[in-house]
Amino acid sequence: MPVDLSEILVIGVSSRSLFSLEHENEIFTKEGIVAFRKYQEENEHIVLAPGAAFYLIEKLLALNKIASKQIVEIVVMSTNSPETGMRVMNSINKHGLDITRMAFTGGNPISTYLPGYGVDLFLSRDETDVQAVIDSKLAAAALILNAPDKVITNPNIVKFGFDADEVLFTSSEYRYKTEGLASFLQHEKDNEDVPLPAGPFAKLLHKLSQIQQFIPGPVELSPLKLAIITARSGDAIQRVVKTLRSWGVYIHETHFLGGLSKDKILEAAGVDFFCDDQDVHLDKASKVVTSAKVPYASDSELKKL
Repeated sequence: MPVDLSEILVIGVSSRSLFSLEHENEIFTKEGIVAFRKYQEENEHIVLAPGAAFYLIEKLLALNKIASKQIVEIVVMSTNSPETGMRVMNSINKHGLDITRMAFTGGNPISTYLPGYGVDLFLSRDETDVQAVIDSKLAAAALILNAPDKVITNPNIVKFGFDADEVLFTSSEYRYKTEGLASFLQHEKDNEDVPLPAGPFAKLLHKLSQIQQFIPGPVELSPLKLAIITARSGDAIQRVVKTLRSWGVYIHETHFLGGLSKDKILEAAGVDFFCDDQDVHLDKASKVVTSAKVPYASDSELKKL
């Protein structure tokens, strides 16, 4: 019987995001596929250390233990061959991760396989793979940055943090960059009752909100929490709040920082995973929480800027 993934959050994670494979990737880059395959086969039974996305994935899988049904599915996705993937498979088992679906595509683009696996979010350390998924619009996708030296989060809570413009919503950032702050604020005020257009992570937000219903207790106290941390000021808050209300999405925290640095707020909030589209915010954020960059689509006006 076909598996219904409509009520399950499906995350595709690259092997290099789940495990620390930077040394192995350097071998691949400098010495080629043959040397890489040889190294992986020789070290097949040496367990890989956790990578930048490991603890996020581990915490998400734990939600299945408290929900009334399975609500999270993880798919390990790699362009490597199944032979070189044996070490990854062994490491998944040794770390006790409940992951049964894996795609080793032997060099074929990962984006081709996303619909077949029902992926909602793809996380990778490879910029080309992430860009291809963003351009395909088949799923949300983000480039995982280096893990912070120390991560301090609540062990009983999984908290997603999202930037607003060009992540959850779209169109506003381009106006701000081309016409300035005054024009941006006036436009948001004039269109306060018009929902913002959906950005590349809007569908993911809906899915996260949807699976809340299968976790016991009121949504306000759910261990799966959603937060928005945006550089917008209070002058531009109304349209965001009304858009979320029209979407039927409950957000546990919102921070409208008016240009302040996001890192201190992210750390204080105990965010497990933060997505933003701008390096200026991510440079500091990635030092305190697991962070990822959401690239602009190749055909977007922002990409040209």
